[in-house]
Amino acid sequence: MTTPVRILAIASGGGHWVQLLRLRPAFEGARVTYVTVRRSYASDVPGEDLRVVPDATRWNKLKLLAMATRILWLVASIRPDVIISTGAAPGYFAIRFGRWFGARTCWVDSIANAEELSLSGRKIRRHATKVLSQWPDVAAAEGVEHAGSVL
Repeated sequence: MTTPVRILAIASGGGHWVQLLRLRPAFEGARVTYVTVRRSYASDVPGEDLRVVPDATRWNKLKLLAMATRILWLVASIRPDVIISTGAAPGYFAIRFGRWFGARTCWVDSIANAEELSLSGRKIRRHATKVLSQWPDVAAAEGVEHAGSVL
């Protein structure tokens, strides 16, 4: 019997979370831990392992440090095989830390970024195993992959 792949699926709130949920069919058969910034999102993934990290943006450095510390702890304790994120700051930190522990990582840039990669997408590009844009023109211009959209 093979051990199921451990996936850490992480996103901030709002549209990032909604897009991550649309990827759920791809996680079938895996052991998934969802990470986000709102405990109320547990109702979106009933019966699943959901962890909550502090919500933060680049304008609040102290909260950003608290978020990063919590995510480092989660990655170190869960030891996922794969980390996938649709953004923003939580996914950035998870991918950075996940690489330290040998995880394969995938950044799926937001569908809202129809002209260029998001700021987080541009920053994580060189650290992620795979970076995907949901727009073929953006993928071509930014040198990342396009494998469809999760509209």
